[in-house]
Amino acid sequence: MNLKDNNISPRQSRPTASHPPLICIVGYSGSGKTTLMVRLIGTLARRGYRVGTIKHDSQGGRVDDPGKDSFRHKAAGAATSIISSPHQVAMVTDVDHEHGPEELLSLITNADIILAEGYKRALLPKIEVYRPETGKKAACRGDTHLLAVVSDAALDWGVPCFAATDVERLADFLVQRVGLPAVETAG
Repeated sequence: MNLKDNNISPRQSRPTASHPPLICIVGYSGSGKTTLMVRLIGTLARRGYRVGTIKHDSQGGRVDDPGKDSFRHKAAGAATSIISSPHQVAMVTDVDHEHGPEELLSLITNADIILAEGYKRALLPKIEVYRPETGKKAACRGDTHLLAVVSDAALDWGVPCFAATDVERLADFLVQRVGLPAVETAG
């Protein structure tokens, strides 16, 4: 399959000098998006790729816990609160609109690929996680930006279909599809 099969321009799915490739993992609540994200992140990381992630929370949940210093800083009126430790930095900041994943790319500076959980309406390359047993309809069937579907049902959507447990093959597909270079793995 080439990039023209789904009307996806090389700019949208291949790494550029300004940012790594961005792929959205989409589906309705309860479909298994987070489970797939965690497995795919682990698989790509074990292969030596640096994976950045963006989580779309349409409910507007908080990322800082009530009672913690970062929560108290934001509650006191700080526009931005950064939490730094020897291993992580987290940022909570006020915004004037819901940011799409493209706007957040500049915040991820150390990744080879970025996986975004959510953003099913974005005009970006995406993989849908679909479980017909949930009773919910497909979120992106027929979407010209759909690269693949992950489902344990036999589906013919005109894009590759991967079983939920076949994360290795899905990772192979992504690496090839977005043109990630081979990396040396330790061990």
